[in-house]
Amino acid sequence: MPLEDGDPVKQRGRQVNGKVSSTPLLRGTGDTLLQGTPAPNDSRTEAMAEGWELGTALGDGDVTPGGALQRAGQEPGRCEEALMAELSELVQKVVKSSSWWERHGVDISILACSFLLLPAGFLCLRSAQAIPFLVGVLTLGVVHHTLTVKGSHLASHNALTESKSWGKVWAIFFIELCSAFTVEQATYNHVKIHHGYTNVIGMGDSSTWKLPFLNRYIYMFIAPLAVPIITPLVALDLLRNVEWKAALRTLCCMFLGLYCHYWLLLHVSGFQSPWSALLCMLLTRSLLAHPYIHVNIFQHIGLPMFAADRKPKRLHLMSLGVLNLPRNALLDWSFGHSLISCHVEHHLFPSLSDNMCLKIKPIISQYLKQKKLPYNEDTYTSRLRLFLQRYEELMVHAPPITELVGIQ
Repeated sequence: MPLEDGDPVKQRGRQVNGKVSSTPLLRGTGDTLLQGTPAPNDSRTEAMAEGWELGTALGDGDVTPGGALQRAGQEPGRCEEALMAELSELVQKVVKSSSWWERHGVDISILACSFLLLPAGFLCLRSAQAIPFLVGVLTLGVVHHTLTVKGSHLASHNALTESKSWGKVWAIFFIELCSAFTVEQATYNHVKIHHGYTNVIGMGDSSTWKLPFLNRYIYMFIAPLAVPIITPLVALDLLRNVEWKAALRTLCCMFLGLYCHYWLLLHVSGFQSPWSALLCMLLTRSLLAHPYIHVNIFQHIGLPMFAADRKPKRLHLMSLGVLNLPRNALLDWSFGHSLISCHVEHHLFPSLSDNMCLKIKPIISQYLKQKKLPYNEDTYTSRLRLFLQRYEELMVHAPPITELVGIQ
């Protein structure tokens, strides 16, 4: 979303030896913040990453009307905290008035329906005719991504249940058994880093999705096919950073999930060759890999990026650095509303389920527009065109650093 004239936002690229560097210098320390460095121990960031508490909003007198960032005698940061508290109160009212079905039931039903479709998908693959076989491939592909993307994402935020114990069980099931990844690293990298430091350069700037040695067409259209192979390999590498008990559990779950898929293709779908079964596994597990990669880069890269020591408060950080895509029946079902059309809402209130993000969407969009804050929206085709045209600028070179003048 282009910044209009007069907006207190400016971008700059820090030059190091004649090149733009993505590693910001921390003012006053002389040290550099290197990519991959563990996040600072910041209690505010921990709370922000795990989910904004829907607390009591401040009084109307504490909130600047019309979206102005300051009022007499009040610091800009305090003003923004008042705005966030006011928005939280509006969301809290909706959450409290919602039933269990709205808060959790709708999304659990979608995941349950996906499980129920598994037998039909495996049985369709027994057919020697093309149409039933393709139906089986499509069914298993959509089910796989629903469980591994939507299920894992909700489980990582403990949005499937209000019980932390059951939340841990669901996280192990969806992330390790279904997705062949590690719960500890998935939670740390996604919840603590990506959500805690959204669009902060060197931390939550989505740079892990960048492969600058690939050209635009290979990255956008061919490389996604390798996601089912790369994912468990990355998980195995990350197991070095977890305790041995957790690593052993992850290895067992990963093996069980992959072997069950392989065994069902051989003994239920009737594949005669191990290689044909493995090829079918790759096909179904990469069916929606292209939109999966695209969505992850479209909704953050190309938007304002901030230095760690100059990042704005939460409300500005999320409104500037997150983008919503239009609703899409297939992607809404497989990935969830919080990853497609309600990504801004999800980053503001990450502990809410997909259905609740969709329910609060009108409130968030209206509030941000009322306060004259950005509410970024764009179409899938428009973002795809943008990334193909400006691939080197967005995916190869370091992003410019954005500074918000007068509101830090």
